Amino acid sequence: MFEERPQQELDSVLKSNPDFRRLYDQHRDLDRKVVNAELGVSPIDDLTLTQMKRAKLAMKDRLARMYDAGLQ
Repeated sequence: MFEERPQQELDSVLKSNPDFRRLYDQHRDLDRKVVNAELGVSPIDDLTLTQMKRAKLAMKDRLARMYDAGLQ
């Protein structure tokens, strides 16, 4: 998710901010579930998949704000 950012910066934020770490881990878990649903590995109805994608996007936006605030 933060591929364009230096890994050292990401590691620093992950270590120093437990809320960021928790949300980052939740986002990764949800991302895996969405990918598995899209590939047909996990059968999920369209409404649930859409809700999962929206939740994932909201997490990503929050993580980006937290990341940027942590570097200032």
